[in-house]
Amino acid sequence: MLIDTHCHLDFPELAAEAGAVVERAKAAGVERAITISTRVDHFESYASIAEKFDNIFCTVGTHPHQAHEEPEASVEQILALAQHPKCVGVGEAGLDYHYDRAPRDVAQRVFRTHIAAARQSGLPLVIHARDADEDVAAILEDEMGKGPFKALLHCFTASRMLAERSLAIGLYISFSGVLTFKNSEELRAIARDAPRDRLLVETDAPFLAPVPYRGKRNEPAFVVKTAEVLAAARGETLEDIARATTDNALRLFSKMPPPGASA
Repeated sequence: MLIDTHCHLDFPELAAEAGAVVERAKAAGVERAITISTRVDHFESYASIAEKFDNIFCTVGTHPHQAHEEPEASVEQILALAQHPKCVGVGEAGLDYHYDRAPRDVAQRVFRTHIAAARQSGLPLVIHARDADEDVAAILEDEMGKGPFKALLHCFTASRMLAERSLAIGLYISFSGVLTFKNSEELRAIARDAPRDRLLVETDAPFLAPVPYRGKRNEPAFVVKTAEVLAAARGETLEDIARATTDNALRLFSKMPPPGASA
């Protein structure tokens, strides 16, 4: 069993055939997936997808690309939406200095709002971090000093520095199809060295399809290929990595019912 901890089933590339996408994932051994929020104001669309499928869950949050569009999204608003029974996390939120679509001060303030919501709700924060390693690390360490919260770095492609500082304060790291790319040797080395009990896998579908599907539309079924490369990088079997990443996902996203239980 594998869990795709990060996909976007509401995006038009997948929404039109969500049922078929979910069935293909099941056939590939991907028993669960979490469809991730990019806009608090669009939460109903994520929740409605999760409600249609027993094995699909969702989050609530504002992507850093949209931080300037929802600068006043409050902790209270996020907490209220997070009470939905299929909502298992907060985010994705964080910092993206590659595109810089939101002013950095606004993005940082929205990021801290989501950290507060994760802390108060007990749900894990899904973090987007791109070309902002030092600021992400500093904010996470500062906020962890105010009170503990659960979090993961999704689609990890950042530096070893960010990985080590995040792991040191208890975060998890999730690897996407980028792990399978030919030029990702350093990323595979980080995955090799990370603690086994902090590893997750994801697709970020419909983006970043792993080899041999690179360049095509991604979907949750393809997370198996990322798990295979993660296993190879660590000298482990696919079965061992599947078991470990599933256990980790269920521990982190603890609101998800265990396998066989009703959602």
